[in-house]
Amino acid sequence: MPTTTTFDLEKFTRAIEERDSSTQLAMYAPGAKVTLADRVSQPGAPRVLTGQEEIQRWVEDVCGRDMTHAVGHAVRDESGAAFTEACRYPDGTNVLCATVLEIEDGLIVRQTGVQAWDE
Repeated sequence: MPTTTTFDLEKFTRAIEERDSSTQLAMYAPGAKVTLADRVSQPGAPRVLTGQEEIQRWVEDVCGRDMTHAVGHAVRDESGAAFTEACRYPDGTNVLCATVLEIEDGLIVRQTGVQAWDE
């Protein structure tokens, strides 16, 4: 009987809030793809990260920034998860993100995020 690994959304969101890049990165599948849309990378030409190296650079950059992360409403089912994330820089600048994860065999295979910053 095959073993199905369950994605631990609480562990992932805790790692985001604690800026723990290692834990986050371990939860992505090797060929994962992250698509980000924001004021710079708009929906018609989003930023697309493919594979562990590109995702690692992004996660480590975000975790290395001096800001707080608070995950809001998080939901999960057998094929994915979604949550909101409110970030704040020391200068008072706020960032709000909405993220949808697609999960296979307990790992993130696709992630889509939309981000908005204070102007």
